[in-house]
Amino acid sequence: MTCRLCGTGCTFYRNTAKARLAQMATPSAVAFYPPFLCRVACGPVVGSPLHKTTLCVLVNALSVNPLLHRSSTRRGRSGDLLFVLVKHALHNADGIAVTEEHDIVYRAAAQASDPVPEPTMAPTDSVWHREITPDDVLLFRYSALTFNGHRIHYDRRYVTEVEGYPGLIVHGPLIATYLVDLVRRHAAGAWIAGFEFKAVRPTFDLHPFQVHAKPSADGKTVHVWANDHDGYLTMNGEVRLSDTPA
Repeated sequence: MTCRLCGTGCTFYRNTAKARLAQMATPSAVAFYPPFLCRVACGPVVGSPLHKTTLCVLVNALSVNPLLHRSSTRRGRSGDLLFVLVKHALHNADGIAVTEEHDIVYRAAAQASDPVPEPTMAPTDSVWHREITPDDVLLFRYSALTFNGHRIHYDRRYVTEVEGYPGLIVHGPLIATYLVDLVRRHAAGAWIAGFEFKAVRPTFDLHPFQVHAKPSADGKTVHVWANDHDGYLTMNGEVRLSDTPA
């Protein structure tokens, strides 16, 4: 398990035996339905607020309890999909410190004939923004930090020759971390009470990408999003703020 202070979906990765990994080196859904071997999306992620007293709880955490909350199948534009909601709770003897929900989407292995969803242009009215230039070192280090064995993030030959993508894929939780960091930089006096995000399009390491934020008029929420070099929306989310710890 890797401790994260931003609630962005990398908190509860676990050590999985190599024999239980799918071809892409990530835990597969074969235990649920054999055809669904590829994890293609994760989000939204909802985390409870983190405050000063919680930091000690994180350091001395006793256990993480994962729970398969529900699973369902449906037909999408790219074929049959399996949706799995997994809940986690990090706690010690004093109670729960962090809760997190993963909405994970699995599909069968990609085919050359699979349809490509139409992209959506990202908003252009952000108040805060930052540009990030990803590279293979950043992605490898983030994979190592979060114990993420998914080969699309570090194995260029695999991701281009087997998955058919043009380059390494930037981790969704990494982009989400940058979104939360953007809010922290510009709203330093506020507490983050919650964070939800959804990845809608892959981001590759071939070009810089941008993260954006726009606070609401009442200052209680911040609309956050990311876009690729073409201006297409890649992630959409919301950060909830509080003046005091919950």
